[in-house]
Amino acid sequence: MDDTAAKPLRPAVWLAEAQSSQRDMLESLQLLKVQTGADFEIIASHRSERPEIFEFADTVYYEPIDETPRWQFVLDKAIQHNVKVLLTGRNGHEYEAEREAFTQAGIRLLTGALSVEDLADIEDKFAFTQRCKTAGIAVADSWRFDTAAELNDLLSEHGGQPLCVKPIVGIFAQGFWRLDSERAADTRWDSFEHLYYTEEKKITTEQFVSAYTHSDMVQTRPIPMLLMPYLDGQEYSIDIVCEAGEVLAAITRYKTGKIQHIGYDDAVMSVVKTLIREFGCDGIVSVQTKADKADDEGRHHVLEINSRPSGGIGYTNHSGLDLTQVAFAYWLGLSDKPILDDVSTRITSCQVRSIMVSVKI
Repeated sequence: MDDTAAKPLRPAVWLAEAQSSQRDMLESLQLLKVQTGADFEIIASHRSERPEIFEFADTVYYEPIDETPRWQFVLDKAIQHNVKVLLTGRNGHEYEAEREAFTQAGIRLLTGALSVEDLADIEDKFAFTQRCKTAGIAVADSWRFDTAAELNDLLSEHGGQPLCVKPIVGIFAQGFWRLDSERAADTRWDSFEHLYYTEEKKITTEQFVSAYTHSDMVQTRPIPMLLMPYLDGQEYSIDIVCEAGEVLAAITRYKTGKIQHIGYDDAVMSVVKTLIREFGCDGIVSVQTKADKADDEGRHHVLEINSRPSGGIGYTNHSGLDLTQVAFAYWLGLSDKPILDDVSTRITSCQVRSIMVSVKI
């Protein structure tokens, strides 16, 4: 008998390049190893030098920035490391198109959905809105415009209500602005206000129309945008672990000032569960909703799905339910499948304030 035969590789998980949550999730996974005594490798990748992320990984790779297909590079390395779970982060659509190759390699691929079509509908906010309406899901209205003429026509039709604008595709509230369309002439916003208090995301309607009409950027690189009613109720962010359209675990958050309020709100989750089922969401995703004070029932309306973990998923560990650990413990076979009604009872409502962390590079 040959006692020198190589031992089977330990299983591995891989977190690919993400927008802002990668570091927090890797730290949670390291804690999961300590808490459970499980032996698995934690791999992280990014296109850039990111020591603040890589310090919590066992193995690090730099994703290709040349013509090498990202998914092929990751797949080849994942097979070498016996990766069982791959969370794709910001480039899910590239991996989703090659799902079969990852499945054949025994890798649980987490892109946020189970088809290229669903991911496309999630990313395109206008297509997303139309699909929600067809499915009977309470969603914020939106009207697409691609030219200044179309914008002016929409303002003429819908200008008697609070309005806002945002690009059809975008993240981090890039391009989002509230308009003063319904305000009386003697109470219009100060023309300098939106330049000075940029975090308020407010602009006079005339100035937005003028800037959009005369923009060289828009002329050379058209940016499809949406005009929408501005809902003035409380906005929620919901972090969700899901599988093939089923919500396995979730935590709701809302913000007042600099404080995040963490908990589990059944009223918000009622629309979220229907939404996740409609789009077949799969992995760790986030949803934004907002209450409409004009709605007699105060219902929450869906704003969008992000097909990846939110930047605030790390806050969930303060509630007694670390969603990163819940998700990966299940997908690695360290725990049974989470049941929403059960895991939600483990959530302790709390308030969280974020602080700056510096890392020497």
